[in-house]
Amino acid sequence: MSVQVAAPAVELKELSGPMDKAAGPPCEPVTAHPPGHGVAAAPCPLPAAEREAAPASSSSSSSSTSSGGGERPPLSGCPGLSAAAGLPPGAAKVPQASAMKRSDPHHPQHRHRDGGDSGGPAAEALVSPDGTVTEAPRTVKKIQFADQKQEFNKRPTKIGRRSLSRSISQSSTDSYSSAASYTDSSDDETSPRDKQQKNSKGSSDFCVKNIKQAEFGRREIEIAEQEMPALMALRKRAQGEKPLAGAKIVGCTHITAQTAVLMETLGALGAQCRWAACNIYSTLNEVAAALAESGFPVFAWKGESEDDFWWCIDRCVNVEGWQPNMILDDGGDLTHWIYKKYPNMFKKIKGIVEESVTGVHRLYQLSKAGKLCVPAMNVNDSVTKQKFDNLYCCRESILDGLKRTTDMMFGGKQVVVCGYGEVGKGCCAALKAMGSIVYVTEIDPICALQACMDGFRLVKLNEVIRQVDIVITCTGNKNVVTREHLDRMKNSCIVCNMGHSNTEIDVASLRTPELTWERVRSQVDHVIWPDGKRIVLLAEGRLLNLSCSTVPTFVLSITATTQALALIELYNAPEGRYKQDVYLLPKKMDEYVASLHLPTFDAHLTELTDEQAKYLGLNKNGPFKPNYYSSQSNRSLPDKFSQFEPGFGV
Repeated sequence: MSVQVAAPAVELKELSGPMDKAAGPPCEPVTAHPPGHGVAAAPCPLPAAEREAAPASSSSSSSSTSSGGGERPPLSGCPGLSAAAGLPPGAAKVPQASAMKRSDPHHPQHRHRDGGDSGGPAAEALVSPDGTVTEAPRTVKKIQFADQKQEFNKRPTKIGRRSLSRSISQSSTDSYSSAASYTDSSDDETSPRDKQQKNSKGSSDFCVKNIKQAEFGRREIEIAEQEMPALMALRKRAQGEKPLAGAKIVGCTHITAQTAVLMETLGALGAQCRWAACNIYSTLNEVAAALAESGFPVFAWKGESEDDFWWCIDRCVNVEGWQPNMILDDGGDLTHWIYKKYPNMFKKIKGIVEESVTGVHRLYQLSKAGKLCVPAMNVNDSVTKQKFDNLYCCRESILDGLKRTTDMMFGGKQVVVCGYGEVGKGCCAALKAMGSIVYVTEIDPICALQACMDGFRLVKLNEVIRQVDIVITCTGNKNVVTREHLDRMKNSCIVCNMGHSNTEIDVASLRTPELTWERVRSQVDHVIWPDGKRIVLLAEGRLLNLSCSTVPTFVLSITATTQALALIELYNAPEGRYKQDVYLLPKKMDEYVASLHLPTFDAHLTELTDEQAKYLGLNKNGPFKPNYYSSQSNRSLPDKFSQFEPGFGV
């Protein structure tokens, strides 16, 4: 959220000058009451001789009139105010030892003098040396922002105005704590590739934004661990056996606190890891710094260029004296890079674990072309991934991403969701619950029928593109929203993508001379047409939730545990169990992952009796679903997405 710090309504300055401690208690600052207050202001009592000696001009040298038009009483009688009134020190003195203050207990404003129901200064009286009691001037205290002044003074002096403004504007969109975002402006301007950084152990085998943010990242990782019970249980159960001892895993995923818990779990199980980011906007810089500080070679930072993206992947793969034997990929870019640049590495690689629909499509392409030379595990189509990560995660994170970037209200808005797979189902359910009018586009008749029976109207995008307020893509396909659609959208229509690939929205067609791009805030752009119409493009068409907000940690625990078990299975499988093909995760593992998360809810499974198990033809301990069971219609046919080209999942 872009936040501008407004100047305080009251000037931040000292309201009283230095006082001599020997001078006794000073009078309070005097200001005239506004009209209608009902109390006439009286000057501070002075001996007659001193009143005659006080120059008449002293009152005019200060603020001369009140808001009611009357003259302000002379200020020369109050120590500490003579300087403010333009008087030389010592020009007027107040009777000191013999004078004492006496508060009026019956004045309504005297209640709770030090706080609470205090409407203003209490009425007071002064007793002069001759015994005369006169009413002291009632004053309206000038507000002092002491706390705010101290807070601004505490800002680190290294931070320039530009850096502070930038960090404030990003505070609502960055996932990490606000304290971590206050970085030196020079740190923001220098590419991490041009920096020489070392962790506390002296290692420089990493490239992150700022290694000094490691402490903040460690706190986020510790928070994530509390919501990832299965991974923590896996550490305890398998740490002694070290099932990944000797494994050298190269990974390319979103680098978040949840990924960090996965990486550290793999390390605890005996693996060596090198990691890059699969998305140029989703990396949490402080988490990457924490991993680098812990000794993990991490090459990633938020806001990479496309050249940086491929450079980071190459640094993970191309290292002297280290060669990977396992791949954990999210989108297929790492697998594609190794095939393109280092094909000989596959001679020692035991398997690939892929978690995204985009990456799975690529694996099927390689398999169909006969170029897949190692076994691959399709985690994306596992029941635990589809039913939990894709559905429940997107159901919550779609609203979070839209709120953080646009501050919009969903009630009554017309939204079209392209695709009714598990991601689309989650998005539609969330938006419908918030009162939005939701349309769905779909190519699959099974998913289309589900949308209709869930109460959504099935349409073609062309039919509603002129009237909708939000367009969300959830297909994993390419050119779902074309330039023709973008030209026909209404003014201020919001366009975003919840699929992994950045090709669902034809963003490249918007980079033409006749259209103006205007950056509104982090990950939010206005694309302006010559006639003044504009659309709001989020994350440049890349993944909305991980680019602009965060995702629920507990759901990611399910996916990360599935990935870890898939790596263990492929790495330890005897030769010949898996051929050079794409496999689904065994249902027994799906069920094991789910069972590890049940204790969090204090849930208790019912057990089959021997008679019941025999009747169903099942083992009492599972698996309870056949291997061909899937939570969605079959969208992973090898020939269905043959038009895809490698390298589009950046």
